[in-house]
Amino acid sequence: MIPVKAYAAQEATSPIAPFSFDRREVGAHDVLIDIHFCGVCHSDIHQARNEWGGSIFPMVPGHEIVGKISKVGSGVTKFKVGDLAGVGCFVDSCRECQSCKEGLEQYCEGGMVGTYNGREKDGTPTYGGYSSKIVVDQSYTLHISDKLSLAAVAPLLCAGITTYSPIMHWKIGKGHKVGVLGLGGLGHMAVKFAVSLGSEVTVLSTSKGKEADAKRLGTHHFALTTDEAVLNTLKNKFDFIIDTVSAPHDMNLYLSMLKRDGTIVVVGVPPTPAPIHNFGLIMGRRQIGGSLIGGIKETQEMLDYCAAHNIVSDIELINIKDINTAYDRMLKNDVKYRFVIDMATL
Repeated sequence: MIPVKAYAAQEATSPIAPFSFDRREVGAHDVLIDIHFCGVCHSDIHQARNEWGGSIFPMVPGHEIVGKISKVGSGVTKFKVGDLAGVGCFVDSCRECQSCKEGLEQYCEGGMVGTYNGREKDGTPTYGGYSSKIVVDQSYTLHISDKLSLAAVAPLLCAGITTYSPIMHWKIGKGHKVGVLGLGGLGHMAVKFAVSLGSEVTVLSTSKGKEADAKRLGTHHFALTTDEAVLNTLKNKFDFIIDTVSAPHDMNLYLSMLKRDGTIVVVGVPPTPAPIHNFGLIMGRRQIGGSLIGGIKETQEMLDYCAAHNIVSDIELINIKDINTAYDRMLKNDVKYRFVIDMATL
């Protein structure tokens, strides 16, 4: 077994604190990654505090992992010692269902194995990236370019692919008018991708204070959705709205902003279901779709695209001892736009 240092939640009400455990030995098809940086996703908070139910404790969160490979198994062909590598939201899947065969492992019908708060096929709990090392099958490991800041690449493994995947699926690009609802960890990546692909992008926000940042990130327009006069200018405006918001909001308001045949793409998960008035859908033949992260092939495609176009997340690098303060700040929206843990501080 491989001894590992980490930070973990012992129960839903406990702070994230130092913890030690053992990783499995490197198998024939595994790689051992020395973790350099790990992004902090809002889902880390939800799961560490058991807000979604079913949490497994002790829990080592973290699924935006980047580092360097220090050992490879005898059957590994895709990586070598010294390579930069990343791990996203899952570390295995059934490999046999139609989704897995199509490279859409995130929709695995047998259930993908989460990088943390999941269970390996033998029932062993998975522990995530708030740790010094991780062992992962090469088929669920990603190549990372050395052209970009490694720390700023980490959030691409969740926030990046969560927005890139639906943009690719719906073929959003040049000639489209796109609204990005919410400018946070997901929203700022949606802006970067949509702008880079030639869309005319408007940030939709309830916070006037986000306007300067929206423009800095390359958006063409900013719309304050609490302003009645502004709302009147947005009816039938967008081909797509990428909804990144995890707080309750009026979906019917945003449906009215879509052109005929327009689509709201949901990637945020509010705590309660949203009431939808059917007239908002049928009067413009509009639709609401959803998207969950991306498969391994598409995530690698996204990382390569980012390397080619110099796209990374806007981050604040933190010491791991400050993780609980970071959680509190995230709940106050006090981060631009992703915390990343410097694992050298572990």
